[in-house]
Amino acid sequence: MTGTINSPTIVDLPAWPPQDEAIAEALRQALADGSWGKYHGEHGRLLIERLAEMHHVEQVLLTCSGTAAVELALRGLRVGPGDEVILAAYDFEGNFKNVLTVGARPVLVDIDSHTGQLDVTQLEAARSPQTKAVIASHLHGGVADLPAVRAFADQHQLGVIEDACQMPGARIHGRIAGTWGDIGILSFGGSKLLTAGRGGALFTRDAGIAQRVRLHTQRGNDAYPLSELQAAVLLPQLNRLNERNRIREASVETLLSELTDASGLISWWHDAPRRDEIATQNVAPHSTAAFYKLGFWYDSSVCGNLSRDQFAAAARAAGIPFDPGFRALHQTHTRSRFRAIGDLPNATRSDNSVLVLHHPVLLADADVLHRIVEMIRYIMSS
Repeated sequence: MTGTINSPTIVDLPAWPPQDEAIAEALRQALADGSWGKYHGEHGRLLIERLAEMHHVEQVLLTCSGTAAVELALRGLRVGPGDEVILAAYDFEGNFKNVLTVGARPVLVDIDSHTGQLDVTQLEAARSPQTKAVIASHLHGGVADLPAVRAFADQHQLGVIEDACQMPGARIHGRIAGTWGDIGILSFGGSKLLTAGRGGALFTRDAGIAQRVRLHTQRGNDAYPLSELQAAVLLPQLNRLNERNRIREASVETLLSELTDASGLISWWHDAPRRDEIATQNVAPHSTAAFYKLGFWYDSSVCGNLSRDQFAAAARAAGIPFDPGFRALHQTHTRSRFRAIGDLPNATRSDNSVLVLHHPVLLADADVLHRIVEMIRYIMSS
């Protein structure tokens, strides 16, 4: 297998950013009223109001990226030199580097062998007198056990940054994503479910945290700004977020139901019922995802001995937007930059075993989804 196949390619996949008349109208209006070039205006104010209402919080700050929002969250929690921050060894690179940026030390714990999310059973072993905060991310359609993270942090008086950049609008064990943490984070990057090319937001119920962030960002003007034009195009997308999240979730259920016998691809989302079982018993509603990526454990031994990267290349050649996942953080950084809990076997496995399906295809119709399943089977049997 060379990474290409001769089967027909998938056509008419939905474009991203979406071709949306409401977004086009927002751009026309911003041009007509001149708000596209203003420092402060109605669009940013409305976006803050909408996000505050959506997350039931009092404090929302718009930022230039989700990565910048995590840095600001650390500063809002007073994390600095000599402190330690716990995070998963499989996580977005920017979270690790943000801990270093503020002068603190990352402490890496393993990920759950089923869900791919931060392994909460290692939190106590990771804690030290220097521990100041935990970063918990929801990745690839998986749901981190935030009730357990929250309970641990409350017991030891630690801050929690909940990275919901891949999960806007999702419900995590009965609460909207981002609201289990002391600070929640969103990203509006070019590939995200809410996109403005760049941008992000952080939100909190703690006025003191918000004030510390503002003191860092306000330097005669906002040093980490989201523009009025970006805010303008995000507002109509917020109007359709719940609708599109439902479509994506239904598409995931369709794909997974048709791939039940594809033992070489094990979805992280399939473990959602197990996560709910181990959640706090009094949390009634279940978790719902917002699929920026749909993550899988990939087993080459039952896929014709194709490597993960060969499978992804073949899928891409067929028009299916599969990609390798992140590199594991302990595999890409020198040991002197972090402290690790144990050998991190599941995170090590993730380094060459995680595949992610990019979200635009999840807005396709049922015929396209069926053709995707057929092509996955074709590649696995070639």
